[in-house]
Amino acid sequence: MPPLATETCIYKYIRIREGGIKIPLPPPLNLSPREKLKSKKMEVGIIMTEFFMPMKSPPTVTHQQKQVTVVNDKPVFYEPDELKAARAKLMAHLGQHVPARKYTGAIRLTVKWCFPITGKHQDGEYKYTRPDTDNLQKLLKDCMTDCGYWKDDALVASEIVEKFWAALPGIYIKIEEV
Repeated sequence: MPPLATETCIYKYIRIREGGIKIPLPPPLNLSPREKLKSKKMEVGIIMTEFFMPMKSPPTVTHQQKQVTVVNDKPVFYEPDELKAARAKLMAHLGQHVPARKYTGAIRLTVKWCFPITGKHQDGEYKYTRPDTDNLQKLLKDCMTDCGYWKDDALVASEIVEKFWAALPGIYIKIEEV
C-alpha cells in the first residue's frame, strides 16, 4: 500500500565527502513503523573519498623488493630498510585521510602518481619510465588496507592508475563505490 499523502517523508542522506554536503535520497515506500525508526537513525555510508597527498617525491621502492634470507635452512622474507621507509611514509600520509567507516562493497580506485619534473619533461606529461604502476599500487593498496580504508584490497573491482611528471609532486587518490 503506498504511503498516505499526509505521511511525513523520511530521507536518507549520502555524504559526498567527509565533512561535505549531504544530498537527500528519495524516501522509501511502504515502511513499517519499526523500519521508519531504523531509517531515521541510519545514514547511507560514504560513497566517495578523494584527496591529494603532496610529497617531495612519491615512494618509488616497490613491494616486489622484499628480500629473502635463509635461517636454519628455511627461507625468511623481510623488508629492506628502504621499503620500510616507503611503507612508513605512505602510512603517515594515508593515515590523515582514513574514512570514518571502512568500504565494504565493490569500489573503483583512481590513483595519479605525480613525480617531480626532471630533465626536459613538462608538468602534466605522462611518465612512462620505471617504476611500474602495478608495483607501485601493490604497496599503496597494502598500506590502505592496514590504515583501514577497507577490509581487503580485493574489494577494488575497478582500478585506474596513471603516472605524470608534475610541478606539485604527490599522490592523488579517489575511491568510489560502484
